[in-house]
Amino acid sequence: MSEITLVEAVTQALAFELQADPRMVVFGQDVGANGGVFRATEGLQQRFGRERVLDTPLAENTIAGIAVGMAVQGLHPVGEFQFMGFIYPALDQILSHATRMRNRTRGRLSCPLVYRAPYGGGIHAPEHHSESTEALFAHIPGLRVVVPSSPARAYGLLLAAIRDPDPVIFLEPKRIYRTIKQQVADSGTALPLDHCFVLREGRDVTLIAWGAMLQETLSAAEQLAQEGIEAEVIDPATLKPLDIHSIIDSLEKTGRCVVIHEAARFAGMGAEIAAQIGEFAFDLLKAPVWRVTGYDTVMPYYQLEDFYLPSVTRIVAGVKEALDWDHPRSRG
Repeated sequence: MSEITLVEAVTQALAFELQADPRMVVFGQDVGANGGVFRATEGLQQRFGRERVLDTPLAENTIAGIAVGMAVQGLHPVGEFQFMGFIYPALDQILSHATRMRNRTRGRLSCPLVYRAPYGGGIHAPEHHSESTEALFAHIPGLRVVVPSSPARAYGLLLAAIRDPDPVIFLEPKRIYRTIKQQVADSGTALPLDHCFVLREGRDVTLIAWGAMLQETLSAAEQLAQEGIEAEVIDPATLKPLDIHSIIDSLEKTGRCVVIHEAARFAGMGAEIAAQIGEFAFDLLKAPVWRVTGYDTVMPYYQLEDFYLPSVTRIVAGVKEALDWDHPRSRG
């Protein structure tokens, strides 16, 4: 069992399921002969043929719509969009058809499809190549939103997404495509969807992050530990539906929560997580839920990108603010 990167884990999961399930089809812009813009499908067309791994035109709406047609006719399509920033023309097909098919047909038809897209900043790309609008997709009823944060989770969660009977958008954090390596057994074992992963146990504060931001969050937890502050780190992995129960279990220990994401702050996933905590676990809180996020602007170019993305320093500062907060009535 060799160590592989996150993007290699994606390739490995796609290859396993193509081999195991003759109904599966992979397609998208340059995914066949070229292996995809990030080489996530490299070698798959040569191995499984052009009828199973197809190149498409540069037409995101078409990719999304073809996937719907394939899914309702019994195939298991996996459509790739080159970047999340190019996915918006596909929203009509995703929102109007893929996610409504089960309800529209009263359960007679479903849409077992996966839409894959590299997402997020950190690679110093131009505009439209650094989007992080996962909250937009989480708002769509009937759509699962899954974000892996390591090679092992990319492999297991992608297999689970492909096997799911309903549509899933699978967002791959390209900043860590090749920066992390793990041993991943190519066993075909899926990881559970709709389930949080506790990556670090702690007693003082709960840190919630996903995708690439878990790297800075785990580093911040290490730095805080040197100061005697033990942070519990949670990876939701499936943002929709959210496993709020695991988050509440953590808050029963810590009483404080900081949510970290690189997406813009306003109406981001951090706001939804904070709202659910307020609704279901208000009595556990010793302080308001803190958010450390990107800013309410598009990702700036190049040098400013590092300033936009939450850093270890910003996360540590947010945690200390949450720990130092006291109810105004008890302040001296």
